[in-house]
Amino acid sequence: MPDFQLGSHTLKSHGVKVAKVHKYDWLILLLLAAVDITLNVIEPFHRFVGEEMMTDLKYPCHKDTIPLWAVPIYAVILPLVIFLLYYFCRKDVYDLHHAILGLFYSVLITLVITDSIKDAVGRPRPNFFWRCFPDGIGEFDPVSGNAMCNGDKKVIKEGHKSFPSGHTSVSFAGLGFLAWYLSGKIKVFDRRGHSAKLCIAFLPLLCAALVGISRVDDYWHHWQDVFAGGLIGITIASICYLQSFPLPNQHDGWAPHAYFSMLAAERNGGLSMSPATRANSLRMRRTDMDSPDFTPQDTSPPPHQLLEEMETGRRY
Repeated sequence: MPDFQLGSHTLKSHGVKVAKVHKYDWLILLLLAAVDITLNVIEPFHRFVGEEMMTDLKYPCHKDTIPLWAVPIYAVILPLVIFLLYYFCRKDVYDLHHAILGLFYSVLITLVITDSIKDAVGRPRPNFFWRCFPDGIGEFDPVSGNAMCNGDKKVIKEGHKSFPSGHTSVSFAGLGFLAWYLSGKIKVFDRRGHSAKLCIAFLPLLCAALVGISRVDDYWHHWQDVFAGGLIGITIASICYLQSFPLPNQHDGWAPHAYFSMLAAERNGGLSMSPATRANSLRMRRTDMDSPDFTPQDTSPPPHQLLEEMETGRRY
């Protein structure tokens, strides 16, 4: 691992401390991953599919326009790369940690919710007929009228997982979180009227929407599946982002809550900081002041507090 020494809140100086504080959050992530693996192993509910119902389920089988292996690349790895690039520019491990943790929670919670509903609903995909009868000859139970599938069991199992769309939900979970993150970093809602910033914030959402449309075009999902998947993904992404970051339209919307809590703690215990750490902290604040978006704030203590500090010898 490279030796990150620039700045005052780096992986080397604060990384272990931040990880220890959130160790249980990372353990829960492992639990969520285990739950989702289990949901993909169990058999989904096999909904009744009669001969008349097959009329709407005879769409041809196409290969995925967006293959399954590509989803984690653009929904997880791409945001991680952007988080790391920002870290190398800002040297703020609090932002990096909470962005990664929030992204993972957004994606994993979305996966658990999506796969749970898939297994419980068991809605057939639009191309279910060809999954059930690869030879094109339908066979139905003479008593119940239910389809008697003779295709590959794995293909049939996947055919009962139409609602909601997993591609769409995960796309909105990952790219939706990225859209929130970018909105805060470039200060989209800074009230200066730079509407071009909106294009940057909306681009991840557009990509997620196009993924959902491709699922309908490939006849892997009904439009209701895509709509529900997108709604689940963007809702979870919004909750997970706002858990750690302020709203982008706020003055401090560019950094996580933990960053400002840490600054307050350092400000209160500034005399106990080492000279090197204090100098690095001042350097970071000087960088903030040089920014064109910096707005001066009065951080001096109230008069009565200042008097008390002078009397006790804490302020000279």
